Amino acid sequence: MEETNELIQERLKKLGRLRDSGINPYGEAFDATDKAADIARNFSPLNKDELALKKQDCSIAGRIISLRDFGKTAFAHVQDDTGKIQIYFSKDIITGNKDLFKGLDIGDIIGVRGTLFRTRTDELTIETGSYTLLCKSLRPLPEKWHGLKDIETRCRQRYVDLIVNPHVRELFLKRSKLIKAIRNFFDERDFIEVETPMMHQIPGGATARPFQTHHNALGLDLFLRIAPELYLKKLLVGGYERVYEINKNFRNEGISAKHNPEFTMLEFYISYKDYTYLMDFTEELIPFVCQEINGGLEVPFGDQDEDGKGEVINMAPPWPRLTMMDAMEKEGVDPAVFKDLSRAREYAHDNKINIEKKANHAKILDEIFSKKVEPTLIQPVFITDYPVALSPLAKRKKDAPDFVERFELFIGGREVANAFSELNDPVDQRERFMEQVRAREEGDEEANYMDEDFVRALEYGMPPAAGEGIGIDRLFMILTNTASIRDVILFPQLRPEQL
Repeated sequence: MEETNELIQERLKKLGRLRDSGINPYGEAFDATDKAADIARNFSPLNKDELALKKQDCSIAGRIISLRDFGKTAFAHVQDDTGKIQIYFSKDIITGNKDLFKGLDIGDIIGVRGTLFRTRTDELTIETGSYTLLCKSLRPLPEKWHGLKDIETRCRQRYVDLIVNPHVRELFLKRSKLIKAIRNFFDERDFIEVETPMMHQIPGGATARPFQTHHNALGLDLFLRIAPELYLKKLLVGGYERVYEINKNFRNEGISAKHNPEFTMLEFYISYKDYTYLMDFTEELIPFVCQEINGGLEVPFGDQDEDGKGEVINMAPPWPRLTMMDAMEKEGVDPAVFKDLSRAREYAHDNKINIEKKANHAKILDEIFSKKVEPTLIQPVFITDYPVALSPLAKRKKDAPDFVERFELFIGGREVANAFSELNDPVDQRERFMEQVRAREEGDEEANYMDEDFVRALEYGMPPAAGEGIGIDRLFMILTNTASIRDVILFPQLRPEQL
């Protein structure tokens, strides 16, 4: 820290000298007509003589990431948002202030105009004719950042992480490409993208603890939304038949490698379809976006060896479809736990699975599934037939009314999607809400509230429909073989920094 402070003080002195000499260290707009990647792509095929004959002028702006000063000459690498290129300075060639580069440091942002050539080592380089300082950097870039193991520091100072780690920039460019691919997929299938409120009077659409806030003008306590589901289904009532939203949800729960309290969700709803349709639909969607961002359907999973070989997830459909009960039996869970509450409690206790004292049978089954089955579901698989008590917004199965028409998609040992045939019976929906209210009164903080307006909307009539939510962060983790959710969110939630 002391060494860093000394370097900052030295840079502040340089800043003062630049200003004293009439140079603005925080310059104006610069017309950069070229990008580093375009220069490399267009002119790498040309040899030294061909470049000399062409006399190609270019203009680039970016950050200095390396600098070697030899007195009358200097070399630097300048990095823009596409890559880096070498810059050559010579006092014999530069017009304007020939001593400016004496005030330059690694991290400074400059604009350069010059001519392309190749050095003795054959590196494509810009011979600087003129340049200008666009922003003086007062903090030195960390020399050992590339090997830094402290993920929290990298996430907290993501701006530095992006500067010094090209693979991090590429990762988030790929995330942007994922979002674009999803939008294209839905737009081409006649869905309309909508926006629904982030602040709700009643948190609904999922079982989760909400964040609370207060609206001063209205004098209302409000909740940050845990899901957009109920608003999206109101749009089905209003006559839209295919809607989707990509936006943030907020859940006041734990932080882990798989959980961030603020996360991005894709939710979509389609009228006149059921959950079986959505399984086929999802088998089209995820392979499509995987192909778009990765160029294939096989994705590395977990640790890979030095040759890049290891376990692989294959996204090629079709994917297996298992009931929740069958999946648990396959992993050795005693079938008796499905029929007997006391046996389920006993099984959870024997297997050191923590459950709340007041947890109902369905909740205990869900916990057992999460601990015993979920981590084993590496290849894509649909899990179906969930208990009604776990799915207060889903339609009951005709032939098994204690279960609902629902599936969850698991990939890489994680839940990626949740979908069901939507309950459109307002009488049944009211009864389900009342059951949730009773559960909340008994201490279940994640149970749903009564939402009278949603029931009223259903009373006007909602067509049979199917809806699905896909966690964008988790999907992206799988598609890029990233272990921590913090590494796929630009600015994840962190504890306050101790300065």
